[in-house]
Amino acid sequence: MYKYDSRSLYWQLLQQARPYWLNLSGIFLLSFLSAPFALLTPLPLKIAVDSVLGHDPLPRFLQAWLPAAVTQSPSGLLALALGLLIAVAVLTQFRDLANALLTAYTGEKLLRGFRAQLFRHVQRLSFSYHDTKGTADSTYRIQYDAASVQYIIVEGVVPFITSAITFLTMIYVITRINWQLAAVALAVSPAIVLVSRAYRRRMRRQSREVRKIESSALAVVHEVLGAARVVKAFGQEDREEERFMQKSNEGMRARLRLVFSEGGYGLLLALLTAAGMAAVLYIGVHAIQARALTLGSFMLVWGYIAQLYGPLKTISKKAASLQTHLAGAERAFAVLDELPDVLERPNARPLAGARGAMAFRNVSFAYDPSRPVLQDVSFQIEAGTCLGIAGTTGAGKTTLVNLLTRFYDPTSGQILLDGVDLRDYKLADLRNQFAIVLQEPVLFSTSIAENIAYARPGAREADIIAAAKAANVHDFIARLPQGYETLVGERGLRLSGGERQRISLARAFLKAAPILILDEPTSSVDTKTEAAIVEAMGRLARARTTFLITHRLSTLAMCDVLLKIENGCLVGLTRDVSATLRKELAVSGRDVALRRSKAEA
Repeated sequence: MYKYDSRSLYWQLLQQARPYWLNLSGIFLLSFLSAPFALLTPLPLKIAVDSVLGHDPLPRFLQAWLPAAVTQSPSGLLALALGLLIAVAVLTQFRDLANALLTAYTGEKLLRGFRAQLFRHVQRLSFSYHDTKGTADSTYRIQYDAASVQYIIVEGVVPFITSAITFLTMIYVITRINWQLAAVALAVSPAIVLVSRAYRRRMRRQSREVRKIESSALAVVHEVLGAARVVKAFGQEDREEERFMQKSNEGMRARLRLVFSEGGYGLLLALLTAAGMAAVLYIGVHAIQARALTLGSFMLVWGYIAQLYGPLKTISKKAASLQTHLAGAERAFAVLDELPDVLERPNARPLAGARGAMAFRNVSFAYDPSRPVLQDVSFQIEAGTCLGIAGTTGAGKTTLVNLLTRFYDPTSGQILLDGVDLRDYKLADLRNQFAIVLQEPVLFSTSIAENIAYARPGAREADIIAAAKAANVHDFIARLPQGYETLVGERGLRLSGGERQRISLARAFLKAAPILILDEPTSSVDTKTEAAIVEAMGRLARARTTFLITHRLSTLAMCDVLLKIENGCLVGLTRDVSATLRKELAVSGRDVALRRSKAEA
């Protein structure tokens, strides 16, 4: 459910429109010109019927401005009617062109700014938000829901206001010509207002449903394309297509229900306006027969009434279509209302360069309060220490290092860096102290050089090459036809896992941060590649505080301290890593021999 009432939603829209008030004023003025042009459109016909074919005088405002040679000559009057017709058509077209250009420019500029605002905010939201909502939902809100704000402000409100002004102007002019016809024409207005109010809430509710279902269909596409290799490997293309079609069918049905409601609303509007026109025609014919109204005046009034119902229909239809876009605006603004779980304190201290001493004090954490992931973890290490973290899958190892960079904050307890609680540092400064190499290396679909330089934008080519050499990946890159300019493909999938991992290590070398996090960096590579990565990690970890998560005992040999964690609890912390590893390897060897003998038996 969305918490917005109409007042707060309109206030949010006003805040978005405020920076573009000058552009919107120009659009409003250009749109306002449609009212006088609309009033002039039927005038040539009246002149031709009443003054050229008949003998009635010109309207007073024209007589005051025109010479007698024109007003008293049938050919002059006909030329006036023709010239006026062409002039109004040309001026109207110029107005439409200027209005379209300014509307498009303002709308695109507003949409670009609002999407950038949403994108910036979504990037700063905590991982818990993305874990709950999913990236497809955020993508839909940025790409599609944001466009609703553009429509409402630029293409909805301004035409709505100008149509209202045109409507009032037409009413005034018709009343001056024949107040009875004006009264008859206005008689259907209350019914139109009531119908509009009745349909508005229904269409807003249906629009929310449509957008929610379309977002879930996009989530299926996003998920399947991201796991395309798994889908193909298990031959589940048909199953995933069926899942997508199911969501799409739900969206189609919801969209059809919305279109049916809009169609019913349009039908009622057409009936009401047709009834008004019929009443005006009936009374007008009788007025002409009674010589209370000239044919030219009636045709002028008829043209005005036809244009009177145009703005009235526009107002009503805009009120209806706005419901669809207001539902989208609600969803977009709901993202901006989300607050990160990890917040920077108002008086947070800057951090230029950390020494790297770390301490956990009774740290507990849970994604779900009913299922704790870490429980009362306490330990400390000096700056420059290489800490190995071992434990079974799901023990809480990755969660522990995620707390270091404040991807999440502890449920209770403290984590100290150089004796200061992490929450007391500026968030950007804190994260700048860490270089991270993940189990699944993350590369962007750009060149190798740009992926390495992601750690330090604007880095010199010599520094990029030095980092690649330190990560044992330079020789591989140099053999490529395009060298460091080679494109790695989406998520780096044009490279092998070991190549991607070594590029990630080069990125960490280039950053040269005082604290290093290595999360299972050798879990999915062959023995030869592992040896190259371990050698590079040894250089990278030198003189840095390092947190190394791994299941491989051989990789832990580089560590100074070994921490074991099981079921979220600290079960061992030893500084004699060599002795511990020898014992673990001996136990592992006996287990392998026992399994082999059982298999042979």
